[in-house]
Amino acid sequence: MLCRRKQWLYHIATAPDWEQAQRDGQYTTSTRGRSLSEEGFIHASTGAQVLPVANALYLDEQQDLVLLLLDTGRIGAEIRYEPVPGWADPFPHIYGPLEVTAVAQAVPLERDARGGFRWPAGLDRP
Repeated sequence: MLCRRKQWLYHIATAPDWEQAQRDGQYTTSTRGRSLSEEGFIHASTGAQVLPVANALYLDEQQDLVLLLLDTGRIGAEIRYEPVPGWADPFPHIYGPLEVTAVAQAVPLERDARGGFRWPAGLDRP
């Protein structure tokens, strides 16, 4: 019998965007300040990309941030790994709305003593 390991992706969201998605049943924010319809896809990350992205793009964010743990087996939209200028590894992009049922966990993205982001306590590191 073949045992398949779950594959996880991650998305950094503002708490208000995630709360709205829970009311709507789907998440449609691509990245901070841009919707799925504006960008054409939802930005996601592998586990290794989460903290570099958070520390490069979200240090000035004043709203509470949450890290969405995404079960790729529950994502109905196409996922493409695409190069992003300035980054070594390709990033996963989700080409359609993200069903809230694909979100296994949403945990606060906390800062360390220096103000940078750290991996959420209680969430297994990839």
